[in-house]
Amino acid sequence: MAKSGTARRVKTDQEAPPPMTAAAQAADLDRLIHEKMRLGIVSALASHESLSFNELKRALQTSDGNLSVHARKLEDAGYVSCTKTFEARVPKTVYRLTAAGRKALERYLDHMEALIRATRAP
Repeated sequence: MAKSGTARRVKTDQEAPPPMTAAAQAADLDRLIHEKMRLGIVSALASHESLSFNELKRALQTSDGNLSVHARKLEDAGYVSCTKTFEARVPKTVYRLTAAGRKALERYLDHMEALIRATRAP
């Protein structure tokens, strides 16, 4: 029995959990996409059917090595597909955002929007 003057709160199954704090929401972000270069890659691919390695490199203003490393991580996760061909004996690498990558980006953007709302809430 609770002491007089103090209320005891009993949690029921129907009570909603307390809202996540902005800090907790931020900690729960998809770290694979959240990295600046990888977010740039998936964002660029989301607005194009496909982009070549050189098109991505120019758009993101990065080096060959940096783009390769980050594109490979996205490819390993199944977010990006990579096709290598030759045109007039010159290698050409083309990237596309996969369905899983598009879904992951949508989840990430929804998460960021929720984080922004939570941060701006009074």
